[in-house]
Amino acid sequence: MVFSSLLFLFAFLTLCYIGYAFCPGIKSKNILLLAFSLIFYAWGGPALVILLCLMTFICYLGALLIEKHSEKRKLFLVLTLVVSLGILAFFKYTGFFLTNLKFLFGFPETIPSITLPIGISFYTFQLISYVIDVYRKEVRAQKKYWLLLLYASLFHQCIAGPIVRYADVNLELENRSVNKDEVSRGITRFACGLAKKAVLANGCAAIIKQILPDNNGDLLKASASALILSAVLYMLQIYLDFSAYSDMAIGMGLMIGFHYRENFNYPYIASSVTDFWRRWHISLSTFFRDYVYIPLGGNRVSVPRHIFNLFVVWSLTGLWHGASWKFVLWGLYYFVFLVIEKYVFRISNRQIHGFSRILRTVYTLVIVCFGWIIFYYTDITMLGTALKGIFMLNGNAFSDESVRIVFVNNIFLIAVSVLACTPIIPAIGKYFERKRVASQSKPALALYDFSTAIIPVCLVAISALALVGDSYNPFLYFRF
Repeated sequence: MVFSSLLFLFAFLTLCYIGYAFCPGIKSKNILLLAFSLIFYAWGGPALVILLCLMTFICYLGALLIEKHSEKRKLFLVLTLVVSLGILAFFKYTGFFLTNLKFLFGFPETIPSITLPIGISFYTFQLISYVIDVYRKEVRAQKKYWLLLLYASLFHQCIAGPIVRYADVNLELENRSVNKDEVSRGITRFACGLAKKAVLANGCAAIIKQILPDNNGDLLKASASALILSAVLYMLQIYLDFSAYSDMAIGMGLMIGFHYRENFNYPYIASSVTDFWRRWHISLSTFFRDYVYIPLGGNRVSVPRHIFNLFVVWSLTGLWHGASWKFVLWGLYYFVFLVIEKYVFRISNRQIHGFSRILRTVYTLVIVCFGWIIFYYTDITMLGTALKGIFMLNGNAFSDESVRIVFVNNIFLIAVSVLACTPIIPAIGKYFERKRVASQSKPALALYDFSTAIIPVCLVAISALALVGDSYNPFLYFRF
């Protein structure tokens, strides 16, 4: 089950939140949320729930032992992390390891096919962050297993993030409240996320299918304009798709009193690669910063050691995204540019404006776009063909009429998608909100209130129309 499905919108979520509203106390509300969360997760395979419950129990027990036995807390931390990360590695990296072993030494003859449990990377990172925070004495160990299970399995975010720290929600697990304004903001946030996914991200994906061949032979003949346009569209799609999931998760949380941190901050207006990674998938970036980069010494070390720390972090970031050398290459691609920015160009983090800001944003977008090209192609040969084709090194033409026609026919969708990647629309909304606060005109106030109420309804209706008859369209980050 995915957020962008009619079943989720008009059955699962509706029943859950109606039931939630009628539950008399926080305990009964939490029990209802846990039941619905386990049903939601079991939709992808009932056996997966057993793994989720087991992983949660391991971290639950580990945290209790860490807190109770202070003299052995480091031992219990190491054991808990080894077991948790070992389970993740088994499901996610066994095939990758055995494939490389066979390539190098010719064995094993057969490589087992292991299904990757949906969202295992996300909930594993959440649970180990909880255990580490207990070890650091930043939070107390949760005494109730079922509440920790609720934290790990909460259907808002357990499948594709954001990676929610236990410290951010531990108080709200047992003591939260809602108010009308937050419910309203949550509904609007959810509706905007749904439209970003159902209309814009899926629309960009459909255009890519029209112009981009799916085999290497045809890709050799693809024009440079087709390859460039598809790369830009994929750059739009992956942001709109993933940020849409985060928007919907944050919105659903607000509706019932949970406050999840932002996961994106308009990364495509970044002025450097460093700035981009402060804005993109913030929960993952901060996880690696707090639990890998800083423990390694961060930047308060010698230059060679700092470069090594960055190398480790970005190798792991690549591997987290997928068990493939392609993803390692993708991580190291960013490692190279981060090192260049830090030690060659010495790009500072101070605010810049005007033409310099535009140039740096264009430079960043070019780097990021090529990064997404690496990310997109599952086959290394096709990746090489696409990169060569962009520079017309395949003997291909720069443009062709079919690409021009597709572009013209979809210009409005592309323009809206670009606009949705910027803070322009929220800025307009805040402008009118300030005008509403300052206005003493009752008709103006009524018009503003009506528009804020009707816009989410319209977005949900448009999204529902886009989803009618649509095939299964999971979020891109489900596979991680």
